[in-house]
Amino acid sequence: MSTDASAPVPAPSATPEPARLSPAHRVVLALLLASAFVVMLNETIVGVALPTIMKDLGLDPVTGQFLVTAYMLTMAVVIPLTGFLMKRFTTRAVFIGAISLFVAGTAVGGAATLLPVSAQFGVLLLARVLQAAGTGVMTPLLMTSIMTLVPPARRGVMMGLIGVVISVAPVLGPLAGGVIVTYLPWPALFVIVLPLGVIALLLGIWRMADITETSRVPVDVLSVILSIFAFGGLIYGLSTFGDRVDDREQLAPWVPILVGLVALGLFVWRQLRLQRTDSALIDLRIFSSRAFTWSVITMVVMNAILFGSLTLLPFYIQEGLGADPLQSGLMVMPGGLLMGLAGPVVGGLYDRIGPRPLIIPGAFITTAALWLMAFLFTPDASKWTVVALYLVLCAGLALLFSPLFTVAMAGVHPKYYTYASAGISTVQQIAGALGTSVFMVIYASGRGTEITPESVALGTHGALVVAAIAAIAIVVLSFFIRRPAPQDGPVPAGAMLH
Repeated sequence: MSTDASAPVPAPSATPEPARLSPAHRVVLALLLASAFVVMLNETIVGVALPTIMKDLGLDPVTGQFLVTAYMLTMAVVIPLTGFLMKRFTTRAVFIGAISLFVAGTAVGGAATLLPVSAQFGVLLLARVLQAAGTGVMTPLLMTSIMTLVPPARRGVMMGLIGVVISVAPVLGPLAGGVIVTYLPWPALFVIVLPLGVIALLLGIWRMADITETSRVPVDVLSVILSIFAFGGLIYGLSTFGDRVDDREQLAPWVPILVGLVALGLFVWRQLRLQRTDSALIDLRIFSSRAFTWSVITMVVMNAILFGSLTLLPFYIQEGLGADPLQSGLMVMPGGLLMGLAGPVVGGLYDRIGPRPLIIPGAFITTAALWLMAFLFTPDASKWTVVALYLVLCAGLALLFSPLFTVAMAGVHPKYYTYASAGISTVQQIAGALGTSVFMVIYASGRGTEITPESVALGTHGALVVAAIAAIAIVVLSFFIRRPAPQDGPVPAGAMLH
């Protein structure tokens, strides 16, 4: 195996386990965590400003929605490539490249209003694509780095910190975006974030270390093309399916979904052939680990519920209870903060008692919260009822989040960490799009065309009942998840993991 010329910082060995991380490793993880928080905060910050941007640029809703859709599509294309990127390039190179793309996109977005109005939408679209290209790399890079650097006995706490990033940042994004566009012109969404990105880039150039070895793995162009059509088609189809609440002439959502499914089948076939020579874009031998497979299946349902509820609740709160967007953001914020802040605590418990005492109660709490929400979110429900029940839901999800991530990653051999983290992030994107689509289609169908508190409550009830039924699957799956055995030895014959 040929390695990069720069000498990587040695990752800690499995035995003996060091008492604490080295200063260099702490800097790497702190920088990755902070940077991931910034880029994921930015992921949801623009959505709430779409009406303002569309009004200023004279865009119709379908065109304006492309600022969100293009972001999702770019993420869907980039994330499957991260396994290859992290194998081929050093940690330092991947990090600096990702943050550079994010900074470039943020700067382009902030400068869009300096151009004629006719050119501003195209520039904004480019800005969002560049931002998404950088963002898509960060979570897989963070997960792989934690599994590489952190000894098994402390991985739960560190995976809990990923929960802070993934849970809190997307919730704070709409709230921050709402405050910014209320008091400042919309380019401030980019201008305010830009210094944070520049600081992360400068710190990365100064302090980011290489923590993994590299190899000159080839990239299979056909796999890349198939992944674009597979994951891009599924994400685009599901997102437009969820947005299709009027009679506008658009490409029927089932077309990209069908294309995506066919391409996905071909992609899987291609990877199964290529993994025989260790040249797959995503090595599917990760799914031969029962711990990884059961955890990922559970995460699909969990993320569909999480992202679906985050999309649905603002509609219920604003259209059904008469709150304004800022109030709506403030009402869902405590749940997101609870879920994020509980991450390290739950992770520490995982390190001590394992996953089952956390995941099984979490599954029951999540299911109970959804049933209560389905029947108590009425036209005359108090705002405090909404806040309280969403807090209960997030408490249940918090007990699931970091244990599932830790079990999934710990269940694969270190050789496959990059593929496992890319696979988890890809599944999260698809599950989020699926949950959002299902929630919004059921909500729109139940609400009808006449928006009244009663019709809104009816649509919300239907979506939450479906979510509560789906959550029963989490309860069942939770009994199949156990702490995996250490996977730090040589790869078993045939690379069939257990």
